[in-house]
Parts: sequence; structure tokens; C-alpha cells
Amino acid sequence: MPSQLPKNFSKPFLKIFHILEAILLVAITLATLFAMVNEFIHVITQRDIQLTDILLMFIYLEVLAMVQQFVAHGKIPVRYPIYIAIMAIARYITLGMKELDGVLVVWLALAAFILAAATLIIRVGHHYWPYEAVTDPLKKQSDD
Repeated sequence: MPSQLPKNFSKPFLKIFHILEAILLVAITLATLFAMVNEFIHVITQRDIQLTDILLMFIYLEVLAMVQQFVAHGKIPVRYPIYIAIMAIARYITLGMKELDGVLVVWLALAAFILAAATLIIRVGHHYWPYEAVTDPLKKQSDD
């Protein structure tokens, strides 16, 4: 459905929004890289790498993959935040294995399983019912 706003308002607003979006993407990328470097420094100074450190680096890698997907395609597949959630649950279980109650571990594992199943359902759904192509609002308005 086309916007009901006047074109002389919506076009500058969308340009400002795209600039703000780019600034935030750069900030997210820099913050993730900074956190990743800090994690590597921590591992090097401790001279010990734990499974939780590796899982945290995978979380950072998924955040960078989300930024890359957004820059390349203008959208983020919902799978990427789900992957991050699964990694975060795995890291939480690994970090607190000794202190966590057995029932909580089962619930967390069930949550990770549900997220993994959701990812599988989404992938199968996209295969059989792909999205229709969506045009960029800026391009559409500049053609008018």
C-alpha cells in the first residue's frame, strides 16, 4: 500500500532515515568489533580459552553477519536473531552448569530446541513459499 503522506515530506524523511540507519549500522559494527577484540585480548592474557569464550565469539560473528546481510540486501532474515538466541542459551547453560537447577537446564534446552525447530520451519517455508520482491520506497518515489 503506498504512503498517504505528501511526497515532498516523505522523500526527505526517508533519506534522513537511511542516513540514520547507516550511522547506526556503523556504530553496531564498531561496537561488535570492539567487543570481539576485547574478548580476544581476554583470551590471550588469560592464556585459557573456554567454551563460553568461543560461543561468545560466535554471537559476535552472527551480529556481524546480520549487519552484512542488511547492508547487502536491505533486510535481515529472521534466522539470524534466532541463531544468536540459540548461541546465547548455549552459552548461558555452559556458564552456569554447576549452579543451574536441572529443571532449568531442561527448560533452556527445550527453548533452544524450539528455536532450532522454528528456524527449520522458516527455512522450509521460504523454500516452498518465497517472498515476493519488494521495491525500495525511494526508487519508487523518484520514478514518479
